[in-house]
Amino acid sequence: MLIDIALLAVGLLILYYGAEFLVDGGSGLALERGVSPLIVGLTVVAIGTSLPELLVSLSAALRGTPDIAVGNVVGSNTANIGLIVGMAALIYPIAVDRSLLRRDVPFMFVLYVAAAVVMFTGALVNRAEGLFLLGIQALFLAACIRVARTQARYLRESDAPAPERHTLKHIARVLGGLVGLGIGAELMVTNAVDIASALGISELVIGLTVVAVGTSLPELATSVIAALKKQPEICLGNVVGSNIFNTGFVLAGTAVVAPVPV
Repeated sequence: MLIDIALLAVGLLILYYGAEFLVDGGSGLALERGVSPLIVGLTVVAIGTSLPELLVSLSAALRGTPDIAVGNVVGSNTANIGLIVGMAALIYPIAVDRSLLRRDVPFMFVLYVAAAVVMFTGALVNRAEGLFLLGIQALFLAACIRVARTQARYLRESDAPAPERHTLKHIARVLGGLVGLGIGAELMVTNAVDIASALGISELVIGLTVVAVGTSLPELATSVIAALKKQPEICLGNVVGSNIFNTGFVLAGTAVVAPVPV
């Protein structure tokens, strides 16, 4: 038990520094390339913090229990909105970018509706429906890339002095942060499950609480660090982008690997 608690603390520490590296590297790349932190949060940061959900869902599908994927995605998306936005807002007031309300939040709900229709029209999400959701996800990525290119072009054409470039340093921070988030989340979830099991808590309750919230720890750590650093664009972009990727990539990609019963 003491070893589990110690490893849990180590995982929390790694998670913290992984999130700090990811936020610093992501915001640095955004500044260098003339891309808004919001777009970085919606793409690079969101994809990175969604890796635990992807690994859990794919692992469940390959083990022959793909039904876990639905609970993982729904639980994680709920935690992202209720727990993570709430925690970040307690730390620092979050100003909402109008482009997020006009483009990204509506897209998130369109993807939710598409996933709900797919689920309600059958007993499972099959491979064809998974590919359909992946197609919607690809449209979102294409839109983000288009916006990023437009922003970069405006920066090149403006008279603003070009920021000093440390591209390799920022990329190294992003990659290091992603690795740290993965290791930290794994340590925390694994040892939290061991502690809960030792206390006699059922596996069902562990799955619905520890594992569901555990896969959202990278989003939580990243958004809290972004709030502490007064980077609300990365914070909200991370949450909205992560929810989009959870639905359009994690759930859909898992369905392509193995049909997901609902």
